[in-house]
Amino acid sequence: MTRLLTTLIRFSRRAGLLRRRSVGMLAVAGISLWGIVDLVQHPAQVDAVEVAAGNVAIADPWQGASFPVENFQAYTSPFGYRQDPYSGGQRFHYGLDLAAPSGSYVRNWWGGQVIEVSDNSSCGTSIVVRSGDWRHIYCHMHGHVVQENGRRYMQDSHGGLRIVEGQRLPAGARIGRVGMTGRTTGPHLHWGLKYRGSWVDPALVLQAMYRSQRAALQSPN
Repeated sequence: MTRLLTTLIRFSRRAGLLRRRSVGMLAVAGISLWGIVDLVQHPAQVDAVEVAAGNVAIADPWQGASFPVENFQAYTSPFGYRQDPYSGGQRFHYGLDLAAPSGSYVRNWWGGQVIEVSDNSSCGTSIVVRSGDWRHIYCHMHGHVVQENGRRYMQDSHGGLRIVEGQRLPAGARIGRVGMTGRTTGPHLHWGLKYRGSWVDPALVLQAMYRSQRAALQSPN
């Protein structure tokens, strides 16, 4: 597992060179991932759900992971340098953009703890989840942040969602809906990943998930 993660981080740092290759491979991986995601339980609403701390698969590092958005349409902007849609200059994009119709549910990639909810940055209404050494970031969602009794919540009443900082979430749980809050030109989920403080290309993670989960489905055991 350590060797795999080291490779992902090294490739991510070379994202400018891998950009075209990553996008091409994602088109194949994304189509097949939907058949796998259907195996995940579909809760209608998420409250404070307690799961085991550090809920990260060990034997196979990708078996517990979920594709992060429903009604997926296309990958619209990869990880790496790109032309900024506002300024027109070159700027590094620290995530992967997944287009889906506005209101489509966002799913938690891996079981973990909500460490931040926010609605006051270019990321828009967003959630950060910690899963062991990983951090996963979800941006541009519907809803807003409220504070009650000293606790911060991401509130999306129309989506039936109320996510509180500190709560634990299982993989595949609905944690938000695709929107256009923050700095965005269209409805999509900006999905960012960090491992031990280093940004990782989500495209490479999805490829690893696809290979692992496909092998598990095809295994006779």
